[in-house]
Amino acid sequence: MDLKGIKLFVMDMDGTIHIGGELFEWTLPFLGYLKENGIKYVFLTNNSSKSAKDYQNMLEGMGIENPVVFTSGEATARYVKRNFPNKSVCIFGTENLIYVFKDFDIKIDKENPNLLVLGYDTTATYEKIRKFALHLRKGLPYIATHPDINCPSKEGLIPDAGSFIALFEKSTGRTPDFIVGKPNPQMLYEIAQAYSIDISEIAMVGDRLYTDIKMAIDAGALPILTLSGETNIEDVPEKLRERIIIVENIGEITKKLLDS
Repeated sequence: MDLKGIKLFVMDMDGTIHIGGELFEWTLPFLGYLKENGIKYVFLTNNSSKSAKDYQNMLEGMGIENPVVFTSGEATARYVKRNFPNKSVCIFGTENLIYVFKDFDIKIDKENPNLLVLGYDTTATYEKIRKFALHLRKGLPYIATHPDINCPSKEGLIPDAGSFIALFEKSTGRTPDFIVGKPNPQMLYEIAQAYSIDISEIAMVGDRLYTDIKMAIDAGALPILTLSGETNIEDVPEKLRERIIIVENIGEITKKLLDS
């Protein structure tokens, strides 16, 4: 495996380019190298409670100029727009997620929707839960933005979209018909379509085997595991090491690009 022909680097954020809100020392030099050599990059997050603009502001505050961020919310809106044209949607999610769907000219209908979308709703109320559960019982198509059970916070882990999925399953017996976010390869397919490139021209860089790396392998993108976050080399099965590129941090990718 080498990096020849890679036109786009898709990068996880926490544990890959920063830790605890502070950039790694090698992040800006690596991004600078990509920019100087005309190689595109985009940052990826499963969190659908915030908008891409929220993450852009965060990354700009860290010192990254003009960052492009792709969220599971945007990926889901693109998926719905293509597969359910002219259908109305009831969204269990934040106003930020609703705005994403509106940006794609998808009609929002809380009362009589054609399909249902569940995201990470940090503004959930019992009334929203009640109405969404009643819609689920009608058998409407049901899509989730991502499956994460918990979301990290300064106080500890807190319920994410996967916890709401479990709540609605317990009440209605239904699970999503489709989940867009990682590790589903659909996330990378949507990015490939957005950039009009082949999936084989994408390198997925992340620190988690069960999300970032699994998604890359399943999609047919180039998987690059960085050991700067959650995963240690001991965690990587021997048979998997032959199928992926492993680096201590993303700064090592620059050398591999120079050698390719």
